[in-house]
Amino acid sequence: MAEDAARETLRAEMVALLAARGHAAETGRAALGRLERAFAEEPALRSPELERMAGDLRLALEQGAGQRLGGKSAEAARLILRAIARELGPA
Repeated sequence: MAEDAARETLRAEMVALLAARGHAAETGRAALGRLERAFAEEPALRSPELERMAGDLRLALEQGAGQRLGGKSAEAARLILRAIARELGPA
């Protein structure tokens, strides 16, 4: 039960981050941080799929010092966030 509640809370937070205005890089970093905290607080939330998506998001957000996130990477980050929200369960 606690896992279900944690999963639903995390899903709702991911959906809220997706809906928030702001640059995809900022949103992606906030979502990645929240996902990593959720994994630490509730290890049962970890799954191979979510681990892979978190890794993909890290790669999409990776950039050199002082560089802006490009359009393709920003779009990739948005798509990955949507996939994470879907993986966490129904809306």
